[in-house]
Amino acid sequence: MAGGAGSLASLWTEVNRCGQNGDFGRALKAVNKILHENKDDVTALHCKIVCLIQNGGFKEALNVINTHTKSLTSDMVGFEKAYCEYRLNRVESALKTIEGISEQTDKLKELYGQVLYRLERYDECEAVYKDLIRNSQDEYEEERKTNLAAVLAARSTWENATAEDMGLPESTYELCYNAACSLIGRGQLSQALKKLQEAEGQTQCSHTDQNVFDSKKKVKLMNAEGVEYKLAKKQLQAIEFNKALLAMYTNQADQCRKLSSTLQSQNPGHPRPVLIQVAQLCREKQHSKAIELLQRFSEEHPESASGIKLTMAQLYLIQGHVTKAGDILRSIEDYKHKQGMVSALVTMYTHEEDLDSAIDVFSQAIQYYQSEQPGSPTHLSLVREAADFKLRYGRKKEAISDLEQLWKQNTKDVHTLAQLISAYSLVDQDKAKALSKHLPSPDTMSFNIDVDELENSHGATYVRKKAAKVTGENAPKEQGQGEIKKKKKKKKGKLPKNYDPKSTPDPERWLPMRERSYYRGRKKGKKKEQVGRGTQGATSGATAELDASKTASSPPTSPRPGSGTGSASNVVPPRQQKPAASGATRKKAPQKKKKGGKGGW
Repeated sequence: MAGGAGSLASLWTEVNRCGQNGDFGRALKAVNKILHENKDDVTALHCKIVCLIQNGGFKEALNVINTHTKSLTSDMVGFEKAYCEYRLNRVESALKTIEGISEQTDKLKELYGQVLYRLERYDECEAVYKDLIRNSQDEYEEERKTNLAAVLAARSTWENATAEDMGLPESTYELCYNAACSLIGRGQLSQALKKLQEAEGQTQCSHTDQNVFDSKKKVKLMNAEGVEYKLAKKQLQAIEFNKALLAMYTNQADQCRKLSSTLQSQNPGHPRPVLIQVAQLCREKQHSKAIELLQRFSEEHPESASGIKLTMAQLYLIQGHVTKAGDILRSIEDYKHKQGMVSALVTMYTHEEDLDSAIDVFSQAIQYYQSEQPGSPTHLSLVREAADFKLRYGRKKEAISDLEQLWKQNTKDVHTLAQLISAYSLVDQDKAKALSKHLPSPDTMSFNIDVDELENSHGATYVRKKAAKVTGENAPKEQGQGEIKKKKKKKKGKLPKNYDPKSTPDPERWLPMRERSYYRGRKKGKKKEQVGRGTQGATSGATAELDASKTASSPPTSPRPGSGTGSASNVVPPRQQKPAASGATRKKAPQKKKKGGKGGW
């Protein structure tokens, strides 16, 4: 017995030491030896459950708990049982186990919050984390705030609920990221982008040793076992959408079509699977099929027609069908009176030189705001833009009503009044004169402007030159004597050399020679002297002298060196041959001997 007691003590010492070192594998071996001696030891059973949980054996731990229900009560191992059920994705069972425990400890509340979050019961989950943050003080406060921020982000994203400002810090990238998700859920995208950039910067500072995986590896990680139980339904749906998009961007057309078709069957009213199919068709240059698919989906699901029609308009613009794109945009009831839509339609119709349709877009938008929001800034800005558009394209008669409406809203607007008078001057001059009386007087419009400074400025087109000071003989004359301006002398034109002042000039001298009355054309019959084959420029008379057949048959004697009988002008230089092309060999054709008279060449 003494030896057995000593061995048990050493085993417990081993369990304690391994537990403190985190070596739960060796601790489990020691616990199993203890249970071999006493299988109903409650402390050893509890230690075994903890070791199995630490090693990831949740099923084995739950089996131990269910096997020893008599000795292991819910108050003793209730937390461990609920945690195993939670990790085995038995969330409803974990909730029942937690609710059946009488003493609610902090760690049990933490698990309760996680279970509620997994069940998407965000209101109750938020209350649990608020209670924990308020009533606990330990080293896990930052993690609780991170979880609370995640709950608020989930509420704003999935439930479109406006969460109150909890004053949570953004000291870590998790908190900053959750704050960005909350802003995205509220539609504040520009602020969310800044938060995401801050979170990215904090991540780079604290996770620098990790490798950045590409999209394919990230999608592979999403296929790991048990991942689907840790994510919300919307997150799982987003992952499937990303898989289809990744297949499209990696040129796996068949896989993309298969995934998008599956997504469409699972989510028949969701527009994203259809948009992925349309994007794939556009990559294959099948725009007509893409438009047909969008048209069919918009007719079957009118609640999503607005976004679908925007995509249809974009495809029409890509194909160059501007008018069809404009008609599609005007059929969107939710957007057709928005300022951005009016601007886009006017630009498109102006590009097609369809000014009537552009003015009609302005008129419909103005009528809408006239009935819904009369006198609002949006209404007046549309009237102003319509008037400016009509004046820019010469439709002054049509701009009168818009300008009158603007001037009645603000009778002190001189710019609008001037435009109105300008428009009336082409239609009703009496009305224009009557309105001109409302213009301010020149005295009220004058400003304290230094004219000299204005004329000498860089933007002035004319600069008044200052008179130079002169003394002595160059001094100006006394007052009363006008300054005599020197006139520039005109230069006389040069006369031709054969000019005869007594002869009458030809009245037809300004006409071309062919159009003059005395022109008889060129005389025909005269043959031009032909150029021979001798020296360059020699006439036919010189060719006779060069004909060797008409000279003596005796060869000429060469001049002696130094004698002046040989004239350099009679030496004909050889013709320069064109150089042969580089890299090729040119062959010279054999020359035929010319047959001549006596003494031929």
